[in-house]
Amino acid sequence: MLCVVYKSPKLDQTYLYVLRRDDFSAVPEALLNTFGKPQLVTLINLATKSKLAHADIEKVRHQLTEQGFYLQLPPPPEDLLKAHKESQQHKE
Repeated sequence: MLCVVYKSPKLDQTYLYVLRRDDFSAVPEALLNTFGKPQLVTLINLATKSKLAHADIEKVRHQLTEQGFYLQLPPPPEDLLKAHKESQQHKE
């Protein structure tokens, strides 16, 4: 399964996976407006991959098959204060 990956010029670390180059027909218009003009990043053959760096490959395959696209959002920001408080509680 081949897919094409685009990055958002508006949203940092946000990527859109589609089945065919420059075919955004399955992507809702509101999402494309928020995403901005997609910028080509790469082509990926998902059949030859066992994992992706920042996305669950099975979820990507499923959503591409079911809805024709997959949206990869950035990871949530790390809450360093919360992590510090939790580490302090374990010391007590």
